Amino acid sequence: MLTRRARPPFVANGKALIGGEPDVCVKVLADASSDAILGVHLVGPHVTDLVAEASVALTLGATAFDLGAAVHPYPTLSEALGEAALVVAGHAINI
Repeated sequence: MLTRRARPPFVANGKALIGGEPDVCVKVLADASSDAILGVHLVGPHVTDLVAEASVALTLGATAFDLGAAVHPYPTLSEALGEAALVVAGHAINI
């Protein structure tokens, strides 16, 4: 199985910069042929705020594009999860 993964720099996230905590890792893994999300890695301060969104996406069988296309308000930490998903789906906004 081929996978695609993305780990965009969190330093570009406005909320992380405002809070002075840009050292966060958000990574999305997806199947290369179906775009199905296989997993999400979250490491750093306040990532527990992002776990619910990742859990819902996995439970509903969302694709990386589905997760990335969902509304991620600015400035929030959830933008990083949305951007990582869009990178995996080939539709990056900020990279």
